[in-house]
Amino acid sequence: MTKKDRYEFVIHYFQQHVPEAETELIYDNPYQLLVAVILSAQCTDKRVNLTTPAIFGKFPDVESLSHSSEAELFPYIRSISYPNNKTKH
Repeated sequence: MTKKDRYEFVIHYFQQHVPEAETELIYDNPYQLLVAVILSAQCTDKRVNLTTPAIFGKFPDVESLSHSSEAELFPYIRSISYPNNKTKH
C-alpha cells in the first residue's frame, strides 16, 4: 500500500465513521471558534467556556478585538492559562 493509498484509506474511514468533528467549546461563528481554540491551549474547555461570554460581549467581532490592546484584553482572560502570552495573539 502506497503512502497515498494509506492516506486515502484513513480519510475515507474517518469520513464514514466520524463525519463531523465535535468540540466542547461553545461558539456561534468561526471568529468565536478561533478565539476559543487559541484560549484552550493548555487550558480546559470548561474554563474557556466560562470566560468567552464576557470576551464576546466586549469584543463581538474581529474588528473590535483587533482594536483592543493587550492591557484591555488581559482582565478578560487572566483566569486562562498563560494569559500574558495569549493576549499577544
